[in-house]
Amino acid sequence: MSDNVLEQIQSLRAQLEEYNYQYYVLDNPTVPDAEYDRAMQSLLKLEMAHPECVSADSPSQKVGGEALAKFDQVTHRIPMLSLDNAFEDHDLVAFNRRIKERLGTAEPIGYCCEPKLDGLAVSIVYENGVLVQAATRGDGQVGENITENVKTIRNIPLKLRGEDIPKLIEVRGEVFMDLEGFKRLNEKNEAKGDKTFANPRNAAAGSLRQLDPKITASRPLRFYAYSTGQVEGLALPNEHFAQLMRLKSYGLPVCPETKCVVDVAQALEYYQDIGQRRAQLAYEIDGVVIKVNDKTLQNQLGFVARAPRWAIAFKFPAQEELTTLLDVEFQVGRTGAMGVTPNSNVSNRTQLEFQMAA
Repeated sequence: MSDNVLEQIQSLRAQLEEYNYQYYVLDNPTVPDAEYDRAMQSLLKLEMAHPECVSADSPSQKVGGEALAKFDQVTHRIPMLSLDNAFEDHDLVAFNRRIKERLGTAEPIGYCCEPKLDGLAVSIVYENGVLVQAATRGDGQVGENITENVKTIRNIPLKLRGEDIPKLIEVRGEVFMDLEGFKRLNEKNEAKGDKTFANPRNAAAGSLRQLDPKITASRPLRFYAYSTGQVEGLALPNEHFAQLMRLKSYGLPVCPETKCVVDVAQALEYYQDIGQRRAQLAYEIDGVVIKVNDKTLQNQLGFVARAPRWAIAFKFPAQEELTTLLDVEFQVGRTGAMGVTPNSNVSNRTQLEFQMAA
């Protein structure tokens, strides 16, 4: 292996660590998701070609960011892993083929499909039906204790409904802010002269990770459950979708767009349908999550270092991209206003017009 390859790997790792820190710890993403994904894919390819360079501290081997020191830390009973990504139809087809090969079957695989919400992943633990602990995903092993803040989110029950409830159940899901709530929050902040948020994901993360729960309570946060972690005392149904419906019966919210499909072709149709309706949804999403529906098959498939083999995030094409400013043209109008036209290196040479006071 050449020194140049090692330098590339080290550079990508440093770059991704910085992206992770900005995104997960400071809630201040500095690059679009597409740029992060490109860097991660480059690192994964290099490490695959040079496995002797793979180390436990590589960003490819972990999830998320470190827990903030200002919060108590919570060790997850079962690690909260990330997901591998698909970007094209053939990526999903290849994912389906790998699953069938690993299971040794030619039969169609049933999947549970759901929108990939752009929020903050959390773990919520109920003992005897009562909410006792909530934590952020953190680095996947250790998260931040945000119990009091999560209790303020209106659609998260403090006590589960019904009688057939496990003695202990860990519910995992996404805390997010819908577009209308995000708009109202920014309008309110602007009227008071306070800071406005760049996007709903930042608003949700910033609202949830407050030392004062009263601030969290004042924000329009929502939650959708998408899986379970540790469960004790009562077996849940053996299908992922059925488990979500059981959670719904306990009073936990589940995304209404969640759907079961019978094979990979229907999973592709689901992705295309949600993509066409994306602008009409009440919340922001950046793709869909596709999971093997049968929990027995999930257990057979198992995990790799940072992700389950039985699930994948099928990302939508990026709506944001990085560009390099090549030059700027200034024009002074007859009123004295100065117009600025930046020329960038994006393929379509999109011209963005700004007005500046002279």
